[in-house]
Amino acid sequence: MVDSLTVQIIVTVLVGLAYVVGLSGIVVPVLPGTITLVIATLVWAIVVGGWPAWVAFGLVLVFGAIGMTTSYVLTGRKLHAAEVPMWPVYVGIASGIVGIFVIPFLGLPLGFLLGLYVSEALRQKDWRKGFTSAWIAIKALGVGIMIEFALAMLSTITFAIAVVVHFVVA
Repeated sequence: MVDSLTVQIIVTVLVGLAYVVGLSGIVVPVLPGTITLVIATLVWAIVVGGWPAWVAFGLVLVFGAIGMTTSYVLTGRKLHAAEVPMWPVYVGIASGIVGIFVIPFLGLPLGFLLGLYVSEALRQKDWRKGFTSAWIAIKALGVGIMIEFALAMLSTITFAIAVVVHFVVA
């Protein structure tokens, strides 16, 4: 029979790995990002229990909600102000996914940039205007990603502190 402390350690390590996936997912939109952090922390709080785990879950939930909302709203406002529709961004994401299989590792960013630029150039019917609006979209997405990533790092620090407090107090 596996004792409770062993289960807690195993779950903590698995949640730590989920944090790596979640942080990567914020930067690489193919993987799930902030949602992974929130769900992993919820699972950890349920399995481990105690006030540090539930306080950590509450904070991670708040940081995640703020990060995702801010990223979405700011990116949407910038794209709307620049009159860039969302479909070229979706084409860029799809091109990035295809790029992963064509050029390992570098295919995602190159495919995204190329797909976004070509779709904007075709939409604008001008390669220069396409470059300008694609650049605006890239900057808007970059700011959104940086804000969401910063709040995800706060979530990671919160989780790490909760882990230390839980295992020192327990």
